[in-house]
Amino acid sequence: MRKYVIVIEKTKTGYSVYVPDLPGCIATGKTKELAEKNIYEAIQFHLEGLKEAHLNIPKSYTEVGTLYLQMNPAFARRSR
Repeated sequence: MRKYVIVIEKTKTGYSVYVPDLPGCIATGKTKELAEKNIYEAIQFHLEGLKEAHLNIPKSYTEVGTLYLQMNPAFARRSR
């Protein structure tokens, strides 16, 4: 079993998802749930293609973290 980080971005029409460790592996969906389902299928297809082409399956190196910032009130007003 492999674990890959996915990045989910909200768009004007739904959601876009990509896998940083699998360049070119992307998916979209009108809902977050559909986008996640679609990226799961895209990852499977991507890895099958690499295997059929006798290419190495990339390891996952990407890590995810969340950074919380205390905003300066003056700056927060300017960024609206």
